[in-house]
Amino acid sequence: MNLVAGATGFLGGEICRHLALREKPIRALVRSTSDSEKVAALKQLGVEIVGGDLKQPQTLRDACEGVTTVVSGVTAVIPQQPGDSIETVDDQGQKALIDAAREAGAERFVYISFSGNIVGDDPLNRAKRSVEEYLRGSGLNYTILRPSCFMETWLSPMVGFDLAARRVRVFGAGTERLSWIALGDVAEFAALCVDNPEAENTIVELGGPEALSPREVIRLAEEIGGKAIEAEQVPLEALEQQMAAATNTTDEAFAALMIAVSRGDVIPMETTLERFPVRLTPVRDYVRTVL
Repeated sequence: MNLVAGATGFLGGEICRHLALREKPIRALVRSTSDSEKVAALKQLGVEIVGGDLKQPQTLRDACEGVTTVVSGVTAVIPQQPGDSIETVDDQGQKALIDAAREAGAERFVYISFSGNIVGDDPLNRAKRSVEEYLRGSGLNYTILRPSCFMETWLSPMVGFDLAARRVRVFGAGTERLSWIALGDVAEFAALCVDNPEAENTIVELGGPEALSPREVIRLAEEIGGKAIEAEQVPLEALEQQMAAATNTTDEAFAALMIAVSRGDVIPMETTLERFPVRLTPVRDYVRTVL
């Protein structure tokens, strides 16, 4: 049995779908406040639903009972419920889930972190790296996946990159290249890792099939859509000031992520794809879906 935490979230839901395609038994850890339609969709996939919350460690032990592998990429960068924070979810909550998995006799824990090229002393970076270290020392067989920037987030209106509206926001100069990766591809890697010997006790950096700068993505979208796109530039200095002026950990973490995007993140994938054969989604394919 494979337990997927945060199964009604975008990434968790995709992981469940990919596990179902591989006919893997799935148990979904969901909160009582989870969207009922998303829970119903999981049930249609044949997923067993179990209640629990990373902020409530007492709910996690029973959820992990009889589970072989736990998969978690839960984050509170964008809080969904009262009490959600980087400290309570990304740090303490993930560690509580690791403890529960170990105590219940699980064999493996697949943790979805973020790119190893992202460095800095911000709340999210501290939480992610702390959980990675905690997992490596837990005694569980571990897989740590470190994806680069999700296309669905960083090339979307969520961060002001609205290709359909032909208005985008670029962080920094926008000339540094990033290995944009599709959320579904990360989910497929996670599904591949739940019982793959190649994934035992390893850290895997994940990126897409090509590295493009934000400005190259804009030119690609102009080529595909046949229309000019207006770009607003947010200088690095402004991002640094935003981070310094943040009054809570969420704002500080998001500013740090924007700074990381401005610096670029190139991840070679040739060796990884030899171990884990996944057809990576090109940025061109993603752009076509949003135009």
